[in-house]
Amino acid sequence: MKREIEVWWKQAERDLKSSKNSFNSKDYYVSALLSQQAVEKALKSLYLKEKGELLRIHDVVKLAREVNAPLEIVKKCAEINPVYVEVRYPEGNELPADKINKNEAEEILGMAGEVLIWIKKQL
Repeated sequence: MKREIEVWWKQAERDLKSSKNSFNSKDYYVSALLSQQAVEKALKSLYLKEKGELLRIHDVVKLAREVNAPLEIVKKCAEINPVYVEVRYPEGNELPADKINKNEAEEILGMAGEVLIWIKKQL
């Protein structure tokens, strides 16, 4: 595996591990964000492998489509995609840290894990 692809992949794996750690410490919004980041970086590693360049976007649905991911993976990415903005910025009186509960974080973490399993098979 080309070094640049490997670096993106390894960081994706590390982000997923950190997501699990955040989930275990009940930092659910951080877990959700790191799950999204793991998916984004993993998809970028696959995009790099297939296209030979980096696509500098945060839209994991578009990235999934660009690497011809199956519909089930694209759907998981569509569920994960809003997290990137949702938990980073306050909206009105709502604290980003309060936007994701345990069940949501667990679901996002699980979907991210499934997406990474699919990507690893492609690498």
